[in-house]
Amino acid sequence: MSKTVSKCSHTNIFFVTVKIICDAAHIITNVEAKWPGSVHDSRIFTESSLSNRMGQGEMDGLLLGDRGYPCQPTLITPYPEPEPGPQQHFNMAHNRTRARVEMSIGLLKSRFQCLRHLRVTPERACDIIVACVVLYNISIIRREQHPALQIQDPEADLIHPGDFQDGRVVRDLICRNIFGN
Repeated sequence: MSKTVSKCSHTNIFFVTVKIICDAAHIITNVEAKWPGSVHDSRIFTESSLSNRMGQGEMDGLLLGDRGYPCQPTLITPYPEPEPGPQQHFNMAHNRTRARVEMSIGLLKSRFQCLRHLRVTPERACDIIVACVVLYNISIIRREQHPALQIQDPEADLIHPGDFQDGRVVRDLICRNIFGN
């Protein structure tokens, strides 16, 4: 999540909260730029079409969120007080993976410096942010030097989030299967 400043005049400063989801190649796969800066990130996600689609089983996969989100079967958060060993290793991997989003936001803002201080209405700022994301993705795709990502067979996945009602169970399974003894 990132907050973008939008200045309408010299005296008014508005904040827009932007939800960004990206993949390992820094491609932004989902953006939602329409909420005032005072709205909490978890509310934005809960009310998003992506959350609804994932909750209804229309989309496969897992999202990683920070501690500000509730741990859900498709939205995995770090352990709040990890025990030594697998839980700590899980949290370290979780944080490294989530850092991709922060890095992608940094790349987006460095490519489009205008996003740092927009001097337009909040509604116009949202349009500009989405347009910049589209152009950013095009630029990433055109400059891609590595081979295309290999899509993993969903049947080979050992964990199916839709089978569980509690995200903590999914998080524990991942922790045990990947970081356990």
